[in-house]
Amino acid sequence: MPLPPRSLVLAALLTSSGCSLFNKQAAQKDAAPIQAEDETFSAGIRQTKKGDEKLTEFDLNRDQQPDVFVYTVAAKTEDGRDFDRLVRKEMDLNWDGKVDVARQYDEEERIQFERLDLDFDGRVDQTNVYEKGTLIRKERDVGYTGRANTWVYFEKGKITRKERDTNNDGKVDYWEYWENDQVDRVGEDTNGDGTVDRWLRPPQPANG
Repeated sequence: MPLPPRSLVLAALLTSSGCSLFNKQAAQKDAAPIQAEDETFSAGIRQTKKGDEKLTEFDLNRDQQPDVFVYTVAAKTEDGRDFDRLVRKEMDLNWDGKVDVARQYDEEERIQFERLDLDFDGRVDQTNVYEKGTLIRKERDVGYTGRANTWVYFEKGKITRKERDTNNDGKVDYWEYWENDQVDRVGEDTNGDGTVDRWLRPPQPANG
């Protein structure tokens, strides 16, 4: 049997999280970015099997090397039936022998965190954070410094705010506030006190 096109395989893997994309979520408007769990961007993206997890491996391109690693735990349905609940999934998308995407799921098998290795060096460069299966934040290590320095916040699938630590001192000093899919205003912290000192683009008056 011929292999399916690689683009179709990757698209299926990236979109199959088994979650609703339209759940209402409560965004933290002006709170400081929260790192996803205890994730450090200098850590390896591949994790070892934890506790009573069961590992199932798949070889999609039939090269005798596993490409997808699925972790499940024994669970029961409300009516008492046994099933294997998905808790984690790791994927080698470019088939180089290293995991590029790692996902973690909640008790309803909705995606919670997605960790990405963007430069294929085996380490986390971006973490996507979800609430009830809906994307609420992206954390990225721009420049590969070993920790997050750019954060993008979402509500109902739309960007609401971007924040950056431009000098990598561990504090946000640049903000973009978005309205209607475009930047509404931009602020900078020029003295390191954690608040906006200068607006690069002030709010635009409403029409009418």
